[in-house]
Amino acid sequence: MSRGGRVGTLENGVGEPHRGEARAEGATSAAQRAAEGLVVITELFLPTKGGTAVWFDEVYRRLGGAEIHVVTAAVPGWEDHDREHPNTVHRLRLARRWWLRPESLGIYAKLLVRSMRLALGHRIAAVHAGRVLPEGLVGLLVARMSGRPLLVYAHGEEITTWRQPGKLGAMRYVFRKADGVVANSEFTRSELLKLGVRGDRIVLINPGVDVRRFRPGLPSADLRASIGLAADQKLMLSVGRLSRRKGFDQTIRALPALLARELDVRYAMVGIGEDREHLAALARECGVAERVHLLGHVSPEDLPRWYNAADVVVMPNREVDGDIEGFGMVFIEAAACGKPAVAGRSGGTDSAVIDGETGLLVDGASVAAIVDALARILADADYARTLGETGHLRAMREFSWEQVTERIRALQRILARAGDAP
Repeated sequence: MSRGGRVGTLENGVGEPHRGEARAEGATSAAQRAAEGLVVITELFLPTKGGTAVWFDEVYRRLGGAEIHVVTAAVPGWEDHDREHPNTVHRLRLARRWWLRPESLGIYAKLLVRSMRLALGHRIAAVHAGRVLPEGLVGLLVARMSGRPLLVYAHGEEITTWRQPGKLGAMRYVFRKADGVVANSEFTRSELLKLGVRGDRIVLINPGVDVRRFRPGLPSADLRASIGLAADQKLMLSVGRLSRRKGFDQTIRALPALLARELDVRYAMVGIGEDREHLAALARECGVAERVHLLGHVSPEDLPRWYNAADVVVMPNREVDGDIEGFGMVFIEAAACGKPAVAGRSGGTDSAVIDGETGLLVDGASVAAIVDALARILADADYARTLGETGHLRAMREFSWEQVTERIRALQRILARAGDAP
């Protein structure tokens, strides 16, 4: 655990967690309860990579201070990250064991024990779960035992991919029993309704972006030069895990056709993942290896600059074996930097990209459609600038982390009133 410069406990590590203020006896008013602390259970939290981890870190550090207890996984670099974190972060060593049935049983047990101890030992207003499983199931037990409401986040892909009977049944049960469910897109909300979740318990709250960090006008000439990009060449950029559903392979397949249209373009990808070798091999097969740049991880300072270096941000995502893009935070980051986007018309991307206004939506399974969309933006600088400017205004107006946090805060006030109900 850490709070305000103190780095401490790991499960099976050293010491005991700070107990904090003892929970007061008796009922409190909704206003008082809304001002109390939270137990936030999330396996994904910075410095873990990924949009979900960013979402929870950005929101809860703005939502409150040490009274918010985040129960999460111990990952490399956690000590430095947590040292100055405003929340009280409890790190557990979470690992799946092949000899357990289910293999994640130990994860459930550790999350449950630590979260229950916090819920009963501190004055809390609610329990928040970062995902439906394992966090939501653990959170449901903690919430019911402590007499507090439960809020669960839904991301979309878990609903479309978790089809094992036991897992599907547990997921449906937790979503239906939760006092509130945050859907990250209209697509996710529709999937929740199909599961039988009551519409009045679902709140649509999109992820956000740090509009001070991601902004237009950042210097990027050195980054373009680092990959040998000439001043008059165009750059397509993708950011995210290198997995098949993201559509990075389709963009590589589109590159020869873009060159045939006399568009002098290169393609850079930021991220790591299981498809890295496949993408490198595909670039060689398509004869464009010298124009494809697999950048791996880049520093947090350089990521906004890479967006600024690009002429278009592309992620033509498509459904692969039920796996979909629930929202696509990369598109909001691109918009905040004033860049147009090409996104696959799959999952919840239509909440992140407004077709024809902030970017273009395409069939991610169609290379021809991807080529047409990219060519339209790359060949018309004025059109690209208009899309980027509109996206930037939308990001500033609707997607700053401060605005997302206020929506969560308003939802917490509703949950607090629910907690006062018999």
